Amino acid sequence: MTEQNVVQPAKRHGLKDLASRLYRGDAGIDVVGKRKIWYAVAGVILLVAIVTILVRPFNLGIEFKGGNAFTVPASVGTLDEVRAAVAESGAEVGSAQKVGGGTDYYLIKTAELDEDPAVASTKAAEIKTDLAERFKISPDQISESAVSGAWGASITRTALIGTVIFLVLVVIYLSLVFREWKMAAAALVALLQNLVLTAAVYLLVGFEVTPSTIIGFLTILGFALYDVVVVFDKVRENTRGITGNPNRTYGEAANLAVNQTLMRSINTAIVALLPVGGLLFIGAGLLGAGTLKDLGLVLFVGMLAAVYSSIFLATPVLVDLKEAEPKFKLHKQRVLARRAAGASAERKSVKAAPRQSASAQAATKADATKAGATKAGATKADATDGAKADSALAGSAPRTGARPQTRKRPGAGSKPGGGSKPGGARSGGRKR
Repeated sequence: MTEQNVVQPAKRHGLKDLASRLYRGDAGIDVVGKRKIWYAVAGVILLVAIVTILVRPFNLGIEFKGGNAFTVPASVGTLDEVRAAVAESGAEVGSAQKVGGGTDYYLIKTAELDEDPAVASTKAAEIKTDLAERFKISPDQISESAVSGAWGASITRTALIGTVIFLVLVVIYLSLVFREWKMAAAALVALLQNLVLTAAVYLLVGFEVTPSTIIGFLTILGFALYDVVVVFDKVRENTRGITGNPNRTYGEAANLAVNQTLMRSINTAIVALLPVGGLLFIGAGLLGAGTLKDLGLVLFVGMLAAVYSSIFLATPVLVDLKEAEPKFKLHKQRVLARRAAGASAERKSVKAAPRQSASAQAATKADATKAGATKAGATKADATDGAKADSALAGSAPRTGARPQTRKRPGAGSKPGGGSKPGGARSGGRKR
């Protein structure tokens, strides 16, 4: 078996073990401990959004700034040709896209033709006539709609008011549910980062801001709120009575809650992103449904940002706010002091272990020497006793050539053939 064959199963086992630990919630990812990194990332996102909006402002649709929209059948030519024809007619083209449906057509949006509605209507009719003559089609095949600047400003104001009301309701709701304003403030910070990140991506891509975009923003705020509530509910469960636990700080308990809900957040995001991805990449990309791309992009980016914000920003901000309170700050100091004392005692025991080992070795050597001496003395004594025993045996040994001693039988007389006979013979024996 080669080394490659040995290593690969170990890697597969490691990935499998990681997935198992993620599902069990004991992956041990230090999110709260590395919160300075997440704060730096949030700062970079905010900086990119500010720079982008200064260099490349939002491409507001005619619904927000007023303007005209012309639809031309796609059979007349390419999108660039139609856009150029509208621009040559005297209109400032804001956006141009191909819209799919029963019959493909081009949607050309321009800036407001004139502040006077009557003059703007006359110019729009002239543009329709020019396009019909240029592409050899009937003017009836070209449709036109106009939105005044006043109506667009009203829509913009209404959208901003709706967003602010939503955020205020979020703060009130979270304050009532979790019974403290710190969780509501941390959730609001995460929601704002979610909006900024999604807006930065939208600015970089350059998509037009439409009412569908605003609807998408409100939708991702609701999704982000759901994810934050799930994480914070677990944080509240883990930190209940935390000041009575001498082994864990508030931040460590909150970090455990993040690990326990991490896989749930990932699974929720995957399930939600599958249909949104289909809407964006298949509907708008492959099928050419251009009216869906603004909504699809906002939802896709916003849901990804919501998962990131709820895990890597909301909980760290909450931990900083909570550990600024005196009781949690004092509790953290007690836990860290107790942990440091235990570590110091362990280091002292480790340092004392070699000295104790040397003393034990010396004592063992002395015991071994003493035992050896004792054994040598005992051997010498045994040898002396053995020599004495051998001398005694040598003194009692028969001389060379002597007759061996006869062992007397029990009951036999002192002389052989005497009066005493074995078997108790009578004294008056018969005479031969």
